[in-house]
Amino acid sequence: MESVAFLIPWILLLGIVMSGLFTINQGYIGVITMFGKYRRVVRPGLNFKIPFFETVFKRVSVQNRSVELEFQAVTQDQANVYFKSMLLYSVQNADEETIKKVAFKFITDKDLMQALVRTIEGNIRSFVATKKQAEVLGLRREIVQYVKVEVDHSLEEWGYHLQDLQINDITFDKLILDSMSKVVASNNLKAAAENEGQALLITKTKAAEADGNAIKISAEAEKEAARLRGQGVALFRKEVAAGMTEAAEQMKQANLDTNVILFSMWTEAIKNFAEYGKGNVIFLDGSAEGMEQTMKQIQALMFKSSGTISKE
Repeated sequence: MESVAFLIPWILLLGIVMSGLFTINQGYIGVITMFGKYRRVVRPGLNFKIPFFETVFKRVSVQNRSVELEFQAVTQDQANVYFKSMLLYSVQNADEETIKKVAFKFITDKDLMQALVRTIEGNIRSFVATKKQAEVLGLRREIVQYVKVEVDHSLEEWGYHLQDLQINDITFDKLILDSMSKVVASNNLKAAAENEGQALLITKTKAAEADGNAIKISAEAEKEAARLRGQGVALFRKEVAAGMTEAAEQMKQANLDTNVILFSMWTEAIKNFAEYGKGNVIFLDGSAEGMEQTMKQIQALMFKSSGTISKE
């Protein structure tokens, strides 16, 4: 019995000491108070507090925390805008002064969340109120930057830091969305019509240029062909004249009538008419009188041409 009585105080002392042991999980920092007054902070792991005097007031998480926000704002032109966003925040650092701010600024985490959310919403609403509805959709980054600048100061006083603010969705009332869709559709139709007109103009311009080039090429070719035909006709006449001159000289030397040359030309012309006429009807007087009359007309033309040339 005496041994048992001897062990009881030691057991009680051991129990008191053991009651002062506690653990802080990783990602948390413990805040110790004594008689309601801040005493110290303790780090993750096994720690000791004075039994019956010191208490673990709060375990402050230094991990990142997130919250989703849904709220409404009104633009400068009185359009309702609905936001869905995600807020990521955390304790600034694990310094003792920062942990004291976090532990004692708000009674509960619920109060902190309410103040944080209302601050974010208020800043976004004040920013959107200065913009028109057509501008809001393209200002996601500007909204985030504005909120970070405005909110970071308040959060620093509370011991927190805004890590990120993501605006996931921005919507308007159905009537506004429908009108915006119509505007976009009309702009697309206008752009399509302008593109189509430009394409048609380019097509017609290129076609006109091609036609002009074709006409120019055809005219140049016709000009060249006419020049070559003229040269051919002139050469033909020159050769005919030379041949006729030579034949006439030979017939004179042989004391023959040069009219035989004209008769030969007449018969050759009739032969060509028949050979290359291609079905065309040519009326000729084939009688002896008709031939004689034609020969006289040719002689008269030759004499007239000869006389003109000699005068020149």
